[in-house]
Amino acid sequence: MKPIDGVQRTLSVALEERSYPIHIGTGLLGRADALVPYLAGRQVMIVTNDTVAPLYLEALRRALPATLDVRCVVLPDGEAHKTVEQVGRIWDALLEAGFNRRCTLIALGGGVIGDMTGFAAASYQRGVAFIQVPTTLLAQVDSSVGGKTGVNHPLGKNMIGAFWQPRAVIVDIDTLTSLSDRELSAGLAEVVKYGLIRDETFLRWLETNMAALRDRQGEVLAHAVAQSCAIKAEVVAEDETEQGVRALLNLGHTFGHAIEADQGYGAWLHGEAVGTGMAMAATLSHRLGWIDTPALKRCKAVIDAAGLPLSAPESMTRDDFLAHMRRDKKNLDDRLRLVLLRAPGDACTSTDTPADMLDALLDGYARTG
Repeated sequence: MKPIDGVQRTLSVALEERSYPIHIGTGLLGRADALVPYLAGRQVMIVTNDTVAPLYLEALRRALPATLDVRCVVLPDGEAHKTVEQVGRIWDALLEAGFNRRCTLIALGGGVIGDMTGFAAASYQRGVAFIQVPTTLLAQVDSSVGGKTGVNHPLGKNMIGAFWQPRAVIVDIDTLTSLSDRELSAGLAEVVKYGLIRDETFLRWLETNMAALRDRQGEVLAHAVAQSCAIKAEVVAEDETEQGVRALLNLGHTFGHAIEADQGYGAWLHGEAVGTGMAMAATLSHRLGWIDTPALKRCKAVIDAAGLPLSAPESMTRDDFLAHMRRDKKNLDDRLRLVLLRAPGDACTSTDTPADMLDALLDGYARTG
């Protein structure tokens, strides 16, 4: 394939016949050569939401050749709408348009749109092609890569879904200029996660460059996105369906998903809940004697520097946490499986946390952090 103008870096998610590229750069939304090579046929359904559509839908449509049959579905924005009912609107649009198995879905938006579009693609006529065009930092560094798709259930986050890999991920760094500061910080939670679980050198780089990241300096953002995607691509290639090492990507998520479900999806952004969850995981790692006090302070400092909360909602009780955590998909044989830290840059899973230590953490964390 010819080089694509504006691409600063291309990575590969190595999954044999399901392998695909991640193109990272500027101006990619408007480039046909960044999109057309990955279309399965001439039928294209763009799925987006009512926040992203006014910003980027027309540019994406203009980039697609007029010879294609391009349709659009615009869904409501927000985690509260990540439901089977909204995915049903995608299926309805595909069927009403008479789209066949050679159609391609394009997910234009954040993680919610990407997850729902991927789930629609995985299930429509037992599987059709889709492309990820993530427009938020969180989606660019995390949810668009790896093939996890699905929707929320009132009793648990992402409980209904499938593994379905995209044909390509097109990351246009320019879209990050339209994010609010809060949304940018939410995305930084997943960036920090990669440093904490697997790459202490990257963690040190983040500590040095966090102000530049929050100031949206282009080259710094591009490096953070590329490094995050490289780490995730490596982990996914090792463990596509989360039977082992891929579980480490969920640092902070067991606690974070409990916060999201308890508070109501959307009240806390996913990255905010993960930020608190990572602080909780680091605190528990310290109480277990796995990391020392300077390491705990370091973990909390980088989370705080990203603009993320360190304390859980004061309204949540131990029982609230445990009710949601017991439904977590990572649990094994009714035992909570938590991702904890042996050191900054070195994570592991554990099913052996003493119940009284976990209870003490959950009882006091909202008050003490």
